[in-house]
Amino acid sequence: MNSLVIIPTYNEKENLTELLTQIFQALDHTHLLFIDDGSPDGTADQIKTFQKQYPQIHLIERPKKMGLGSAYLTGFKWALQKNYDFIFEMDADLSHQPKYLPTLLEAAQTYDLVLGSRYVPGGGVENWNFFRKLLSLGGSLYARLWLGLDYRDLTGGFKCFNARVLKTIDLDAVHSEGYCFQIELTYRTHKKGFQIGEVPIVFPERRHGKSKISRKIVLEALWKVPYLRLFTK
Repeated sequence: MNSLVIIPTYNEKENLTELLTQIFQALDHTHLLFIDDGSPDGTADQIKTFQKQYPQIHLIERPKKMGLGSAYLTGFKWALQKNYDFIFEMDADLSHQPKYLPTLLEAAQTYDLVLGSRYVPGGGVENWNFFRKLLSLGGSLYARLWLGLDYRDLTGGFKCFNARVLKTIDLDAVHSEGYCFQIELTYRTHKKGFQIGEVPIVFPERRHGKSKISRKIVLEALWKVPYLRLFTK
């Protein structure tokens, strides 16, 4: 099956070797698209080194931090131009464990969008503090109540889309970042009548680098979720 894993990066050089090893052990035929936002730690240069060994690795370099949402939108459009059938979202920090890629891809034969879910039976988190758990659970519950959705994990970013979903959604109308980007994509998929499924994943805390969570991302979700309910067609 023709699949692409889209991985935005910013200062993820320390994770790349293990990340690639685990991805190709789990799904050796897949292609990867890294979208690097000018990482000062040399992430893009490290990816270019790996490209010499793995021809299925692709890289888009952007000059500065431009946001997670815009990175994925750039990747989606690139993937559709290249005619991939199944398109994954995945973080580079190993919190999204590559061993789940085959599970998501298998479920994508039934569903149009598959969510890697921390909050269905068999899923969970590891080494999170109380505030992180509260933020994640609270954000997902807030979005579920406002948007009238039954899916348990709306803020997660480990997903597999059938390409027909991304061809149908108006990607140019998506302007969210961070958590809210994930909520918006799932909501727009739901609104278009596509079938969405969840598979359990365990989400450990990242091993290297710093979390990209910020107050700005949280505040965006607070106002943007009601906006989505009122104005999304």
